[in-house]
Amino acid sequence: MPVLNRVAELQPEIAAWRRDFHAHPEVLFDVHRTAGIVAEKLQAFGCDEIITGLGRTGVVGVINGRTNTSGRTIGLRADMDALPMTERTGAAHASTIAGKMHACGHDGHTAMLLGAARYLAETRNFDGKVALIFQPAEEGGGGGKVMIDDGLFDRVSIDEVYGMHNWPGMPIGAFGIREGGIMAATDRFYIDIEGRGGHAARPQQTIDPIIVAAQLVTAMQTIVSRNLDPLESAVLSVTMIEAGEADNVISRTAKITGTVRTLDGGVQDFIEARLAELVPQFAASFGASAAIRYVRGYPVTVNAAEQTAFAAAVAREIVGPERVDAETVPSMGGEDFSFMLNERPGAYIFIGNGDSTELHTDTYDFNDEAIPVGVSYWVRLAERALPLDRA
Repeated sequence: MPVLNRVAELQPEIAAWRRDFHAHPEVLFDVHRTAGIVAEKLQAFGCDEIITGLGRTGVVGVINGRTNTSGRTIGLRADMDALPMTERTGAAHASTIAGKMHACGHDGHTAMLLGAARYLAETRNFDGKVALIFQPAEEGGGGGKVMIDDGLFDRVSIDEVYGMHNWPGMPIGAFGIREGGIMAATDRFYIDIEGRGGHAARPQQTIDPIIVAAQLVTAMQTIVSRNLDPLESAVLSVTMIEAGEADNVISRTAKITGTVRTLDGGVQDFIEARLAELVPQFAASFGASAAIRYVRGYPVTVNAAEQTAFAAAVAREIVGPERVDAETVPSMGGEDFSFMLNERPGAYIFIGNGDSTELHTDTYDFNDEAIPVGVSYWVRLAERALPLDRA
């Protein structure tokens, strides 16, 4: 495949960086070692500006092109954090930190963007600036939003922003992208039910919150199956039910917890409103009371039309048109790159990780064969978005 020759030469070195990150995983905002290595390498590569501590532990490196007639800056983002889980890959580079693991490939994302930084700093074949964004706390901490709130787009004048994630099951040397929602909003709900407790042998004297909870779980499923257009995507999953302390006591209270995933803001609004309506009324029909707390998480990751078409064209240049799916199936997983796309136009793309196990499993590992493809994509994206011939 037509990856850049210089990138292919750098692949073993980039893979070594990646394996070092993998062996030393850090979670959420506590990515001090990783961020420190990133900043040191950006300095060694000759980045023109390096910002550290943005969003607590984020790092941004800015590389100037040969010219800056366009006055434009393109942002390329990678996430740095791992997950709080135990690794069971048996790899030579497996985690050395108990209970922490790079089970989502952020080690590969960081290494690939560092590889692109090295190449772009060496060649500077572009007109404008490239901002390399290394973000903490993607896995549940909302690090993207924290970096924005800490002045990411104020301190660096970024016009467009792009992200990339490895995708198990997609062949090495393949890409997937789509216009519009590509990853879901990730909301959570917490329901508190109050009935009347009592002796398990005299249920007629109680209002059993477990019965209410059991029936309510079924009723909530009708929001997706009967209230939404079948062509609209949504997931409503109850993940926890808690009640009771003894086997001969009917509890006074019960709790239901779960998640809602949507790919459209209107659908998200509808489900939140419908739950707020359904939950108290349903409980009241049993003589119980119930309150719901609905917490919005990451927004829908929405790819802008122009930038999606551009990113797909760059991917085709790297791997050929037959290996780029520009109508890839969206994921109901969440991604906090969505916060950046809400601030600036851009696009998020999936890159094939081959036949690895799934993300967030204890046997997952990033495939180093994807490195030349991903680095070449980042480099060409910057060079095509900021062409020298514009000068």
